[in-house]
Amino acid sequence: MQLSDIITPKRVVSSLEGASKKRVLELAAEFIAEESQMDSEDIYQGLIDRERLGSTGIGFGVAIPHCRMTSLSDEEAYGYLIQLNQGIDFDSIDGQPVELLFVLLVPESTNQVHLNLLAQLADCFANDQFRHNLQMATDANELFDIASKAFRTATA
Repeated sequence: MQLSDIITPKRVVSSLEGASKKRVLELAAEFIAEESQMDSEDIYQGLIDRERLGSTGIGFGVAIPHCRMTSLSDEEAYGYLIQLNQGIDFDSIDGQPVELLFVLLVPESTNQVHLNLLAQLADCFANDQFRHNLQMATDANELFDIASKAFRTATA
């Protein structure tokens, strides 16, 4: 499974408002629930539980909140790209505020797929130009275009 398989234009948000990590994850869970028909509380709880294990802020203004969902079948995975309207404290490893999130939801039973997708994300977000282009994007369509081009060539 590739990143380009799990993101669609409807799974991209531009300029999401949220003043804290908790609030951003709440808003993300609500958006994801609306798009996916999953339960927003289950999504939020999964993301918060994962954050309690350690921040998913990988540095350079990026976080990759992720969790396993019992409601997903083995062939399902969901990816959501979110650009924030301002940087927020996410307890990132470099202490920098987070402006970009990629929320990854995978099935409870999937280990290798989950790890491969996270590796592909880390590879893409390690690219300075990719991050800059996403930060400068002005709407969801532009975000999707930038991400989908990079995601088609991502390898794990």
